[in-house]
Amino acid sequence: MGGLTFDKLLIVGVIAVFLLGPERLPHYAAQLGKFVRSMRDMANGAKSRVRDEMGPDFDEVDWRKLDPRQYDPRRIIREALTEVDPFAEPARPVVARAGVNENSAYLQRKRKREALAAGEGAPFDSEAT
Repeated sequence: MGGLTFDKLLIVGVIAVFLLGPERLPHYAAQLGKFVRSMRDMANGAKSRVRDEMGPDFDEVDWRKLDPRQYDPRRIIREALTEVDPFAEPARPVVARAGVNENSAYLQRKRKREALAAGEGAPFDSEAT
C-alpha cells in the first residue's frame, strides 16, 4: 500500500490532531471520508465501464500475467532465444570458396545495378502506395 503502515498512519493522525485542533478535526475527517468514497466509486465506475466496453472477454483475461512486477527481462530474452520458429527454413551450410566465380552473389548484384543504371527505371508498384 505504498509503504504506509499502521504506525505511520497513527503518527499522521496525531499530527493532524495537533495541527487542526479538536474543533475542526470532525469536519476534515468527514471530508476525507467523502473523498475516499468518491475515489472508490470512480474506480468501480471505471472498472464497470471497461467491463461493459470489452464485453465478456474482460473476465477471461489473466490479470496476474500482465502485472508489471512479473516482468523479468532475462526470462523474456531467454524464452525468445530458445523458442523455435516453426516457419523458419532449415539452415543450409555455408561453404567458403576462394576467389569470385561467374555466378557469385556479388556479380549478380553488380549486374542488376548496371541494368538499372543503363536508363531503365526502378521497379514501381502503383498498387502498393
